[in-house]
Amino acid sequence: MKVAFWMIGKTSFPFITEGIQVYEKRLKHFLKLESQIFPDIKKAGTLSPNQLKEKEGAQFLNKILPTDTLILLDERGKEMDSKKFAAFVDQQFQHSSKRIVFVIGGAFGFSDDIKNRANHLLSLSKMTYSHQIIRVIFMEQLYRAMTILRNLPYHNE
Repeated sequence: MKVAFWMIGKTSFPFITEGIQVYEKRLKHFLKLESQIFPDIKKAGTLSPNQLKEKEGAQFLNKILPTDTLILLDERGKEMDSKKFAAFVDQQFQHSSKRIVFVIGGAFGFSDDIKNRANHLLSLSKMTYSHQIIRVIFMEQLYRAMTILRNLPYHNE
């Protein structure tokens, strides 16, 4: 199963990039992972939040294949603990198409167009995180899910 992890805009914090790289390296033992950073929208400061979400969403929608399972990381999505997330990931592996695409949007979230295309909306917490820091948090949770599914000693209960 191929897994894609898409983000909007480069991060301005080296520790986030380093954290992502740590989990990318760990995850390559479990799955084919493709990370992609989509460029920031030019002149974003002149756009309304809705206009910005539309432009960001269009970038993602242009790359989504009809056979992809699209999972948006959205604060209004379904919440689950790490074990339930691992079961959810496993279910996606069993029943999904060729590629599962996890997407973190920009600071204002997602447009209605991309939400309508999404197969699932997933929240990592009721708390609000920056769209940059959530990248590392998600990668850690994906790694944790893979270790739970393989019964490896990473997740403690």
